[in-house]
Amino acid sequence: MNNLEEILTYTKKMTLLYVEDNKEIRDTTLMIFQELFAKVILAIDGEDGMDKFYNNKINIVFSDINMPKLNGLDMARKMMDFDKSISIFINSAHNESEYFTKAIELNVDAYFLKPLKIDVFLKSLEKLIQKIKLQESFNNNLIFLKQYQTLTDSYSAVSKTDLEGIITYVNSEFCRLSGYTRAELIGQNHNIVRHPENIASIYSDLWHCIKNKKEMWKGILRNKTKSGKIYYADMAIKPILDIDDNIIEYISLRKNITEIMSPKKQLYDFVEFAKEPLLVLLKTDDFLDIEKFYGYKLSQEIAEGFANNLFELMPKHLGFDKFYIIGNGEYIFAQDIEVSNSYFIEQLVDDLKMLQRMVNDLKVGISEIDYDISVVASIANGEGCIENVHYGIKALEKNKQDLIIANNLAQTEQEEAENNLKVLKMIKKALENSKIISYFQPIVDNNTQEIVKYESLVRLIDEDNNVISPYFFLDIAKKGKYYAQITNRVLENSFKALNKTSKCITLNISALDIEKPSTVEKIFELLESNRADANRIVFELLEDEEVKDIEEITQFISKVKFYGVRIAIDDFGAGYSNFERLLKYQPDILKIDGSLIKHIETDNYSLSVVKTIVSFAKEQNIEMVAEYVKNENIYKILKNIGVEYSQGYYFGKPDLMK
Repeated sequence: MNNLEEILTYTKKMTLLYVEDNKEIRDTTLMIFQELFAKVILAIDGEDGMDKFYNNKINIVFSDINMPKLNGLDMARKMMDFDKSISIFINSAHNESEYFTKAIELNVDAYFLKPLKIDVFLKSLEKLIQKIKLQESFNNNLIFLKQYQTLTDSYSAVSKTDLEGIITYVNSEFCRLSGYTRAELIGQNHNIVRHPENIASIYSDLWHCIKNKKEMWKGILRNKTKSGKIYYADMAIKPILDIDDNIIEYISLRKNITEIMSPKKQLYDFVEFAKEPLLVLLKTDDFLDIEKFYGYKLSQEIAEGFANNLFELMPKHLGFDKFYIIGNGEYIFAQDIEVSNSYFIEQLVDDLKMLQRMVNDLKVGISEIDYDISVVASIANGEGCIENVHYGIKALEKNKQDLIIANNLAQTEQEEAENNLKVLKMIKKALENSKIISYFQPIVDNNTQEIVKYESLVRLIDEDNNVISPYFFLDIAKKGKYYAQITNRVLENSFKALNKTSKCITLNISALDIEKPSTVEKIFELLESNRADANRIVFELLEDEEVKDIEEITQFISKVKFYGVRIAIDDFGAGYSNFERLLKYQPDILKIDGSLIKHIETDNYSLSVVKTIVSFAKEQNIEMVAEYVKNENIYKILKNIGVEYSQGYYFGKPDLMK
């Protein structure tokens, strides 16, 4: 600020109290003040000045010293006692040092000698305005700071420590969050709320950041309350520096984020530090159906309502102090049993079976509707318990069971995964080295016992020249990328066999093959190039897997029949066999499932089922082939009840085509 216009922007908002007993001086100076200030109030002596000061809002006082009744310095002292922020200018006709010294002691803003020089006055006024501006800025900052503090105090737990990490201040939120009083916290180290099982390196990194680098540290830490309860805090810790860049203290803000932390994260943290973690994973066995039927929002309400019921139903004497809602209908109870106890596990199994019965009788009421829910239970303790309980649920769903002790399942799954990888590598090498081959097993006419067909059966030759059955590699191949390549090799081998025999060649085709465009393209390519012999091909449709699109299968059948190909349904009488497929596929041949044939000698039920199939097939003019014919007696039974063809070790094992 260095010009009159700038000065006036401030003074034109101010009121000046002008105290002067000399009328001539007063009248002359008044004219100047009226040009500068918004309002000028006159007083003729010290007492009049005090009266006007008490009854008006005064910004600046300009006063003479030597006045009747009350001199200017005494008046200034009283005014300052009343309002410490008042600005006072002293004007004196005397230059004695005693007045100047007293004015300095009073800490007045300016001291002038009469007659008043306007340029000197303006410079002093400019300094005063700078002071007022700084005070206003300070006041505003203080107001802002208080608002920030109010907001921070309501949102975060705040603490301050000295250079040694000793707590010097905590706010109310810190006390509420930690469970300690201020008196219990002040003077203590922050270790009082530190979780003892946090990794030590976290704190060394923290101190390096705030102490050595003098930078803010941010992160998520586990803390513990006075009662020992764990909570997660999103924290920021900053060193407070003085003007010389020296650390004078540390301030930290922490927000409790336990509720929004992933339950899975909390579970993994618990298991990591427990001596002997014990988990019980309960899963609603129809959650996906609930979500599909009722919709996502209502299914979540059902899940939450069920969680409350489940927590109450879990027997308290079992001591589960952790409960995690994982999602997708999964709930985990956890505790640290410290030492594995087989008796406790046995008792737990009995209690969980009782809990399952109670859940089955439970009605979860949401939106005036009652919902039936049932659960399966997987138990595991010790190392790998999280993976084990989840593998346990998979095992329960696969085997249609409702409770399992799942210890070591993860290890079993890992061993299976390693074996799968080993098999996939074996398949890859076999494909690269043309070691996917076909063996052919004869199918005979039961009346003449002559070979009329051969079934093409895939085999793998490993690096040690061992012949590997498809039982050991084909299902694994379906989960990798090699299944289609294996099918193509079998197709090629089977069509080549047409040149080595005048008999029919049957080969297995799965829904997976028909749904694979490249495989279908390969089939029709081979049919086109072998049109003259295509009528000696029989496709056996496998019945051991789900069909995604039955119409796609029927269209495929119609197209291959155009080439004279015949259709058989494999493993009929078991698995996925049903009359809907018979109507859709209209097969030429039924291959009766081996599980029925191999017991036909001793099991009247199997014999009765086969007779029923024979009766139906003859009525529909469908040929029949019996698999697993292992002896003469089975052959004779089949011949007597009217089965036309047999396949099995009694007539010949699979072998290379000669």
